[in-house]
Amino acid sequence: MPALEIIQIPCLSDNYCVLIHAPATGETAAIDAPAADTIKAALSRNNWRLTHILTTHHHNDHTGANMALKAYYGCQIWGPETEADRIPGLDVTVNEQSKLVFAGHPINVIATPGHTLGHIAYVLPDDKLAFTGDTLFALGCGRIFEGVPETMWRSLSKLAALPSDTTVYCGHEYTLSNGRFALSIEPENEALKMRMIEVERLRAAGLPTLPTTIAAELATNPFLRTNSPAIRARLGMESAEDWQVFAQLRALKNKA
Repeated sequence: MPALEIIQIPCLSDNYCVLIHAPATGETAAIDAPAADTIKAALSRNNWRLTHILTTHHHNDHTGANMALKAYYGCQIWGPETEADRIPGLDVTVNEQSKLVFAGHPINVIATPGHTLGHIAYVLPDDKLAFTGDTLFALGCGRIFEGVPETMWRSLSKLAALPSDTTVYCGHEYTLSNGRFALSIEPENEALKMRMIEVERLRAAGLPTLPTTIAAELATNPFLRTNSPAIRARLGMESAEDWQVFAQLRALKNKA
């Protein structure tokens, strides 16, 4: 199957939209739709026409351009069935049982509640791609607005179980601040220290730190490293459940 072309577009203050283009069919999907003009400009530069929007969750900075893009391109909008009444222009509701195909490429839906109750991630297993919205970030995770820590931990665990060479695209450019928090939690992590040197270099040059990989997150993201003896010792939670360690990390990050 011909490879997909992927473009990551900065939108608003720190959002990303990702465009996935299938040269064989001409189909183009946007993962979330933060800003219509920015997305339209990127499509125009590449001479692509938007055919789909794949929505991860209902927040306005991920759906605010849905109606403008649908009016302009006539694209079809997919999104989580449990948030159907909160996603503008939704055409197709999806869940973990959905059998989705984009331009011949299978797509798995993973329910990842926590940031919102209906949040989902899209995984293209044959292409080793994951689009995690605001659940998993590079070196971090989303705030818990509509769930509880144990629910968010289960969602992150699903993503952490993907093949380690899966490429991960996230909804925001938060890596620098996430990494600084991670260093405060696990300063002895050599992989994290080396990664942060590169993150600092990229941001100083105005370049994105994404995409990431599952392998990189398992090695350096404290929210996926709740079994780290160093993290548990620093928190004084050596015998706690993983989700409890996660909850404490999230509470600390909220105050950072």
